[in-house]
Amino acid sequence: MPAPDRSPEDRRLDGILAALSLLDVVLAIWALAFPALWFAAFHGTGLDDPEGLVRRCGANWAAYALFQIVTLVRWRRGPEWIAIVAGLRFGDIFTDWTYLGFAHHTTWFGKAALFVASPTNLAIGLFLLAEYRRRKGPRSLPAAPRR
Repeated sequence: MPAPDRSPEDRRLDGILAALSLLDVVLAIWALAFPALWFAAFHGTGLDDPEGLVRRCGANWAAYALFQIVTLVRWRRGPEWIAIVAGLRFGDIFTDWTYLGFAHHTTWFGKAALFVASPTNLAIGLFLLAEYRRRKGPRSLPAAPRR
């Protein structure tokens, strides 16, 4: 039995969720499995992370990927999943600019990636929140209790 046709809006939302999932899987693997490569790309230095902060970030990106994959699978039955991912993206809007402001050494790639990440997370969060509101429909007041 063929799957029902999806609207262009549904395909766009699926595409964005899939792209975000892929991005965060790549970031998680990069930070967790190849932290020295992370430092070389972002800082032009060898691995210098005695407290494991880059691996902490990798675990965070793994959580983002997990929630985004779950949302990709479940948002049609539960549009609240879209709002959850919007909240995740909003939670990351200050982190990259803070990192950029405090990092002592950053490569051109690190500067560029960190510079675009915060406004991109804000834009994606706003888009997802609008999609959630659109798909949830107008608010209705709960019915008055019967006496």
